[in-house]
Amino acid sequence: MSKISFVIPKGHLAEGTFRILERAGYMISSGERTYRPSINDPKIELKILRPQEIPIFVSEGLHDLGITGLDWLRETCVDNVEVLLNLEYARVRLVLAVPKAWANIESLSDLLMEFNRKNKTLRISTEYLNVSAEYLMKNPIYKQLYSEKEPLVVTPWWKKGENSKVTLYLSFGATEAKPPENADAIIDVMETGESLEQNNLKPIEVLMESTAILIANRNSLRNPEKREKIYDILTLLRGVVDGRKKLHIFVNVHKDNLSNLLRSLPALKKPTIAPLSDRNWYSVNTVIDKNQFLEILPALRKLAQGLVVYEPRQVLPLEEITSSEREAEVADKNAEDK
Repeated sequence: MSKISFVIPKGHLAEGTFRILERAGYMISSGERTYRPSINDPKIELKILRPQEIPIFVSEGLHDLGITGLDWLRETCVDNVEVLLNLEYARVRLVLAVPKAWANIESLSDLLMEFNRKNKTLRISTEYLNVSAEYLMKNPIYKQLYSEKEPLVVTPWWKKGENSKVTLYLSFGATEAKPPENADAIIDVMETGESLEQNNLKPIEVLMESTAILIANRNSLRNPEKREKIYDILTLLRGVVDGRKKLHIFVNVHKDNLSNLLRSLPALKKPTIAPLSDRNWYSVNTVIDKNQFLEILPALRKLAQGLVVYEPRQVLPLEEITSSEREAEVADKNAEDK
C-alpha cells in the first residue's frame, strides 16, 4: 500500500495540531527547522506547510489529507475536498475592525455610508480577499450604493474588480498595523482581541468563525486502500475530539439503590454493571457528557459510594465511523455503475 500524504499546518495552528496528534497516539519527532517530521506510523508521510496553501494542495491531489483552518478553506474556494471533521481547536473569528476613535462607526453599513458621504475611497487591508469581497457585496448598503459592482482587489501581481470606491488590498501579515496610513479598516482573524486593542482598533462585525478542520482529497477517498487509512486517522482524531467532552465515571451502589441510580444516569450506550464480592453491592461505570456531571452529582452523592472520575484520552465512535465509511463505499460504487 502507498503511504498517505498528510500535510499539517505551521503558524498559530501548529501547537494545537501537534497536541491533538499526540493525544491520538501518534509520536512525532522532528528537528527545529524540518518541514518533514517523522511519525510512528509507517503508512503516513507528514509534511508541514502554511495553512493558506493546504486546501489548494489537497484539492489538487498533491496530498491526501490535511489540517487547515475553516477560514482558509472558505478563502481558497476549492471544490475537490471533503471536510471530515471539525477538530474544535484554534477557534478564531474573522472580523472587520476600524480605529477605536471612530465612535460613530459601529457596523459595515456605517462605514460604507460615511465614506460614500465624504466621497472617499474605503481602503481595507486583508489576507482574505475572496471572503471579504463576498461579504461586502452581500451588505444591503453596499448593494444600494454600488449595485453588483465587485470591489477593486489589489495585489502586487494583478488587480480585479470595477468598484474603486471600495478597495481591498492584499496583506502579507501584520494587518492590524496598516491603519491609518495604509488602510482605513482591516479584515483579520481575532482570538482574544488583544492585538487589535494594542493597535487602537475595534471590531465592528464578525464575518465568520473558524476552527481547525480535517480535510481529504475526494479522489483519495475513492481509493479503497487510501480510504481505509484515512478513516483510521479520522477515527483516532474523532476520538480525541469526543473524549474532551466526556467523563468516565465509576461508582459502587447498593442493590436497593441500583434502579434509582440507573434512571438518573446518562450513558454513551448503556452503563456497565458488575456484581461485587458483597452480593448487596454493584459496580457501575459509564461515559457521560462533561456538562451533565454537575447535574447528576446530587443523585450520585445520595445513591452511590466510591465515585471515581476520569477524563478519557479518547472516545472512539467506531460504529459511526464504520457506518460513514460504508456509506462512502456505496456512494462510490453507485457512481461507478452509472
